[in-house]
Amino acid sequence: MLYPVILAGGVGSRLWPLSRAAQPKQFTCFPGQQYSLFQATLQRLEGLPDLADPIVVCNAEHRFLVAEQLRQLGLSSAHIMLEPVGRNTAPAVAMAAHWAQQQDAAAQLLVLPADHAIRDTTVFQSAVKSAAELAAGGKLLTFGIVPGSPETGYGYIKRGESLADENAFEVARFVEKPDLETAKSYLASGDYLWNSGMFLFRASDFLDELGSHAEDIASACHQAFAGLVSDEDFLRLPEAEFAACRSDSIDYAVMEKTGRAAVLPLDAGWSDLGAWDALWEAAEADAQGNVFSGDVLASEVENSYIQAGSRLVAAVGLKDSIVVETADAVLVADRHQAQAVKKIVEQLQQQSRPETEFHTLVQRPWGSFENLGSGKGYQVKHIIVHPGAALSLQMHHHRAEHWTVIRGTARVQVGDQEYDLHGNESIFIPLGSKHRLANNTDEPVEIVEVQIGDYLGEDDIVRFEDRYGRTS
Repeated sequence: MLYPVILAGGVGSRLWPLSRAAQPKQFTCFPGQQYSLFQATLQRLEGLPDLADPIVVCNAEHRFLVAEQLRQLGLSSAHIMLEPVGRNTAPAVAMAAHWAQQQDAAAQLLVLPADHAIRDTTVFQSAVKSAAELAAGGKLLTFGIVPGSPETGYGYIKRGESLADENAFEVARFVEKPDLETAKSYLASGDYLWNSGMFLFRASDFLDELGSHAEDIASACHQAFAGLVSDEDFLRLPEAEFAACRSDSIDYAVMEKTGRAAVLPLDAGWSDLGAWDALWEAAEADAQGNVFSGDVLASEVENSYIQAGSRLVAAVGLKDSIVVETADAVLVADRHQAQAVKKIVEQLQQQSRPETEFHTLVQRPWGSFENLGSGKGYQVKHIIVHPGAALSLQMHHHRAEHWTVIRGTARVQVGDQEYDLHGNESIFIPLGSKHRLANNTDEPVEIVEVQIGDYLGEDDIVRFEDRYGRTS
């Protein structure tokens, strides 16, 4: 069986302000797209032969986001493996390899980052089938992207001797991101491919090579897998054992050292969508070379990417620019400096700014909340609770709350009392009171929450009961 391993642990800081720590780019629907990049990665696998249920390796903080997006695709049988800490791709894949091998001794792994875009699914699937045949013979395959330009933002793979399959090659060497002149020479030679970070190999072969070339990682992962706990929803890795593992990539830990590496060229309209200039390149531009989305008005603008998320964005006289507007932040950048957006995120993190973590609209396992406004001593939120869902039984040390129901029927617990509140009815939650908001109906419940207090941070929550495993 072929086990898709979807690596969904990235942050995507170069796509700020759309990508945030709580909802990184792989789980974001970009303008004009019906599904997130994560969902699109899963959808392009449909129709492959001998396909097992996917294994999704993700940050524990994103577990409910992953589960909800899988549910939207009808993939309730997928396996969600939770990393308590990030340790790069080699340990993540090792964990998935151990689990897949436990199910099927001959399991093959198709390792895919969750945040890539591929236009031609047919070509992609054909390459996967060819790679699977080579992997059955003991090769560790990587997919090398046929370069269309002298890109300096990607690593490269130099292909070696042709294999029996004329479409695949031995790996001569892996090359770090080059400067422009070197990248031009790589493109002219025809011997170099972009390193896509996608792989296909037997689980047993990968674990064997990991043990040979990164024995410490192999040993740590073996110990961590021994402590894996499987519950109804998730595969949970033990934090202490997994955190003890050295962080390293598949390339460094295995592929650059093994004698069994092979590369299969792929020309299927691939992009890692690593920064805003990549979205500009991947989209269809107008006659002036512009890509606009949302409510945008422009005059004398050329070769620019402008995205309006919540209001009108007007631009005059811009060239080679990026403008991205969200409800709480606006990015303006030179398109050729798109990679440097990460430096802005680093500054925000140093200042402990919330704009690195959350959007004004925040998804939760029970629904969502949106910040409508705030000031000294108060904050207003719009809360939606899904049918059959409930917030935790909780209390706050620093704030009182006032809830007004907009739509639906809310079941509210305050202390030992329970109430059913309907539209235009409200209730006061005193500071320090245990309380819970639930929706026991088949329709969404919407409320407006007004918080009053000397501290209104999300960490002022003490949970006593929670159906999502978040108790304090």
